[in-house]
Amino acid sequence: MFPTHRPRRLRQHPQLRRMVQETLVTQADLIYPLFAVPGEGFAKEVSSMPGVYQLSVDKIVEEAKEVYDLGIPAIILFGIPADKDTDATGAWHDCGIVQQATTAVKEAVPDLVVIVDTCLCEYTSHGHCGYLEVGDLSGRVLNDPTLELLKKTAVAQAKAGADIIAPSGMMDGFVQAIRAGLDESGFEDTPILSYAAKYASAYYGPFRDAAESAPQFGDRRTYQMDPANGTEALKEIELDIAEGADMLMVKPALAYMDIIWRVKQATNLPVAAYNVSGEYSMVKAAALNGWVDEQKVVMETMTSFKRSGADLILTYHAKDVARWIG
Repeated sequence: MFPTHRPRRLRQHPQLRRMVQETLVTQADLIYPLFAVPGEGFAKEVSSMPGVYQLSVDKIVEEAKEVYDLGIPAIILFGIPADKDTDATGAWHDCGIVQQATTAVKEAVPDLVVIVDTCLCEYTSHGHCGYLEVGDLSGRVLNDPTLELLKKTAVAQAKAGADIIAPSGMMDGFVQAIRAGLDESGFEDTPILSYAAKYASAYYGPFRDAAESAPQFGDRRTYQMDPANGTEALKEIELDIAEGADMLMVKPALAYMDIIWRVKQATNLPVAAYNVSGEYSMVKAAALNGWVDEQKVVMETMTSFKRSGADLILTYHAKDVARWIG
């Protein structure tokens, strides 16, 4: 005997399937990453990320307008300065490239939420996320001196008009330091989206091409998380919440959906998933070779992120997704 309820009954018609769909991806879930560089009228495609560009500030503004018109509520800005040094001056200087881009976007599209990546790796000559011991080629970042630079960077970004500060350097105490710096400077209402569970992942390769931020020696395993560890992610988010984080991020997303789920179960704060460059480029490469249906694969992936507990999705697919569901 068959059971009284047959699940297939609810799968027989497209509209019926739509009516009982449990997970829905909308434009409001999306955040679009952009890479700002000095100059004017400049747009250079990242060779390892088809469809993604390094853009001068005027081009960033054009992109921001398009993003807003597509119904995407937010962008996140990364910067590539003209010059790099050991003190990451381009990150915290008032005229830094991200600060310039932030001000220009807020003037042109005031209702678009501008999130700024608050890290130092794009701005240091050695490619690491903070201070290094002189002559140390191991990549061991000095934690507390780095906090002072991150605090200065966050304040400069808030002064430029950033709506959300997103520290990504995985320094111990970075949320507390940034929260104190923002509060002391009159930015008590500026929220912090912490890269709370950021793994030392092989999926970041194309991003390092886009941001020109690959370490010149060593690696980032002394401060980013071991991909083998899950419980450690819960320790990290607990610390960041206690220090004043308003939102939490898991990065990468595709191979870490179990972490997204565990983080969401452990907190009532909004959880963001970063669909990182390597995840994007794998799909793009397969689609360009005709091996997969890009739209179907991307939408299945976005739905999986939402189903796993993500409230927000940072993705280079954002504009395409917004068009497909529009």
